[in-house]
Amino acid sequence: MKRELRPIIARVFGALLSALLCAALSCTVTGPAAAQQKDKKNKSKKDVPADTTTRSMMSDEQQIDYLISTMLGAWQVNDLEKLHQAYAEDVVIVSGNWAPPIIGWSNFATMYQQQRAHMQQVRMDRSNTYIKVAGTFGWACYQWDFAASIDGQGSAAQGQTTLVFEKQNGKWLIAHNHTSLVQANGALTPVKPANTPSATQPPQR
Repeated sequence: MKRELRPIIARVFGALLSALLCAALSCTVTGPAAAQQKDKKNKSKKDVPADTTTRSMMSDEQQIDYLISTMLGAWQVNDLEKLHQAYAEDVVIVSGNWAPPIIGWSNFATMYQQQRAHMQQVRMDRSNTYIKVAGTFGWACYQWDFAASIDGQGSAAQGQTTLVFEKQNGKWLIAHNHTSLVQANGALTPVKPANTPSATQPPQR
């Protein structure tokens, strides 16, 4: 992957990352209020949102896993409205590059749209997911493997994402997103302390 493409990928993943992509079901449910009917036998099953029934049968851990897949699926197909349903309005997003955190959905949405416009044929695979829940808060971490065409050039990257969730009005939402890119060379270059004398020169007096 060309060096100049890494900042673009880092910013997009920090914003979502995470991340990154499977099913596409809404995590927030505001299904239409069912009007009272005299003949209950004629009430259609479609009046009950499918994901409401699905979520009611899931544990909190399963709901969070489902939400991650929803978020990644929306990210992959560039569905901003569905993506919004996965995030809290006051979400804090930390990207994989050296930049201030993005605070609030509106700020993230603006950045996301600008960066996502550079990407086509997006693919993101999630693996090794771990989820833990404690009361109305939970967190999850996972690895991701990304491939896409960025400005017409094929690119790929790998990294890890940690998400913090908060249960608001009975629905899990992403409150914090922290994504990191794996360095291309897989290792850091050691740095010599500034006060260490050179091996080829005597110490200055």
